[in-house]
Amino acid sequence: MIKIITYCFFDLVRSRWSYVYFSFYLLLSFALLFLNNDTSKAVISLMNIITVLTPLIGTIFGVMYYYNSREFIELLLSQPIKRSHIFIGQYLGVAISLSLSLILGLGIPFLLYGVLQGSTSNFLMLLTVGSFLTFIFVALAYNIALTHENKIKGFGYAILVWLLMAVIYDGVFLISLVMFQEYPLDNASLIATAFNPIDLSRILILLKLDISALLGYTGAVFKSFFGTSLGLITSLFVLVLWVVIPIFFIYRKAQRKDF
Repeated sequence: MIKIITYCFFDLVRSRWSYVYFSFYLLLSFALLFLNNDTSKAVISLMNIITVLTPLIGTIFGVMYYYNSREFIELLLSQPIKRSHIFIGQYLGVAISLSLSLILGLGIPFLLYGVLQGSTSNFLMLLTVGSFLTFIFVALAYNIALTHENKIKGFGYAILVWLLMAVIYDGVFLISLVMFQEYPLDNASLIATAFNPIDLSRILILLKLDISALLGYTGAVFKSFFGTSLGLITSLFVLVLWVVIPIFFIYRKAQRKDF
């Protein structure tokens, strides 16, 4: 599996799209730090971009890499290699390379602007959340690609999943809160947040920046749970589950898929 991870990693590192992805975050970080000259404000601006763009890029890259390497996969399947090693190795290679591009693209400007002297914990939370979102959505993309042979269907369902998580879920969630505002929805709000890794990641960063007061009553509810050590550990555990469960389904589908 290590050889497959290494091959996929360097294959994507050599790709021009990896350089475009890295350069985008590099230039964006430099621009935000130059305009704000405050790492906390730059983290807030980057949060809004990362929680939307990173899942989209992870979804597109995951689906695209699987379909483009279909012949290579069939060649590997003819060798005495476990199926799970092939598919999970490919997934890890893609996710690690995208995460590295994100970390380097954000890390270099912030290090040059002296993030170690200021809000280090906020920046580390931003990198952690971005990496988790990359691993989660690449895993979801691989599940979709393994399920659908047709490329058009695969891309369509992948974009639909991203749209559901990034836009539609929030809209339905807010409408539900307004419609049932007469009822106590504190626990329901916390549970609903856990079902969307993008929302959970956004809340973790906002609470880390200590600007939950801007969210009003909802922010107070989230801070009472997510702002504690138990809440932080629980949130990170939920994000880990969002990674592990799709990987488990990749493993199952890899064992059963007929080529």
